[in-house]
Amino acid sequence: MSGDPAARLVIVGLSHRNVPADVRESLFVEDVDRARLLANLRAAGFEQGLVLATCERVEVATLSDTPQKVELAAGELLAGWSGMPDAEVGRLLSIHRGHAALRHLFAVAAALDSQVLGEPQVLGQLKDSHRVAQEAGLVSGALEAMLQSAYTVAKRVRSETELASQPVSIAAAAIKVARQVHGDLRRCNALLLGLGEMGELMAAQLNDSPVARMVLAHPTQRRAEAAARRLGCDVRPWADLDTALADADIVVSGLGRGDYVLARQGVRRALKRRRQRPIFIMDAAVPADVEPKVHELESAFVYDLGDLERVAQEGRVQREHAALDAWAIVDAELDAYAKREAGREAVPSLTALRQHFETVRAEVLSTGKLDADAATRLLVNRLLHGPTQALRDAAGDGEARAELERSLQRLYGIDPRHAPGARDDRGEPEDRGGGDR
Repeated sequence: MSGDPAARLVIVGLSHRNVPADVRESLFVEDVDRARLLANLRAAGFEQGLVLATCERVEVATLSDTPQKVELAAGELLAGWSGMPDAEVGRLLSIHRGHAALRHLFAVAAALDSQVLGEPQVLGQLKDSHRVAQEAGLVSGALEAMLQSAYTVAKRVRSETELASQPVSIAAAAIKVARQVHGDLRRCNALLLGLGEMGELMAAQLNDSPVARMVLAHPTQRRAEAAARRLGCDVRPWADLDTALADADIVVSGLGRGDYVLARQGVRRALKRRRQRPIFIMDAAVPADVEPKVHELESAFVYDLGDLERVAQEGRVQREHAALDAWAIVDAELDAYAKREAGREAVPSLTALRQHFETVRAEVLSTGKLDADAATRLLVNRLLHGPTQALRDAAGDGEARAELERSLQRLYGIDPRHAPGARDDRGEPEDRGGGDR
């Protein structure tokens, strides 16, 4: 078993980085299923672990000395949850081990691995997953310490960089443009198409604005219903998209399936039914959900993330600089975690050393009445007995003796060149001044 807990961390999952959008539809895990998922984890032999399930990822994090077995078991669980064949899931899995897994956990918490850099939802989702797994008795000890370190990273990234302000600025810019198009948003209806990090952030902004009504439509009805409960909005069947579009003053689309959800003809029909009352459309999808020809329609005001970044006066360069600063924090906290763990590993040895010193001190005190000078000389001699004997035993092995000497010098901060009787580089005793002797 490794003495370094991070070396045992394994994270296995599927995310937006390696899974096509249409496949992600079958990977969504509703909140009500978390207990079942954790029960499946325990049944599969996981003593510690959590499941992070969002609209962009499903990942299992656990500690193990046999990562290959964990990866196989996690892949089978993900296949069972998704209904996909094992082979297909195996082809799409991303696997992180050891310190690379810890770095990934830190990046997820800090929203550096999100489709929208800096989005605020994933940290809350991670904390919810942590809480549920903790209540199920699946998080403690080393995994708990790693999660707390991840929260420290997220806090530092939010407070020390501009990364977290980017998506908020974009959402605020979208609200600003919507007000320019419609004026008072309290009379407006909003339509969310699909899910996604920016879509959820926009939903929060629209609720705060507020709008008269917000509805959500998604090709998968169960996903729509689960998201609507979380966001506090109504659900519209996907089959009613044309009617929902005609009723909407503001549309936020975030499916990113690779086809055009909002094509020119569909938007033109909606505008006709609206008697050319304008529609503000935010295309938050990558790849785009809105056909470029929609821009040609006079009453359709289409903005993508790049357009809104420019409105917010926070361009891609600033966002990339903020991301670099955030990654520097991730790496600094990785180093800090490693040093803390190394310190914990040294505690038993330090405890034993202290006990040894206390035992020798007690023996000296028990020898009878000694003045301070005699007692301290005896104490020093006895404490030096072990190191002296070890150096003598290593006398025939130059490399071993040199290593022992280096260790002593490092532990006690000593420099033999400054000791009385030390020799200079020529092998002669040092002249410490004072002229003729």
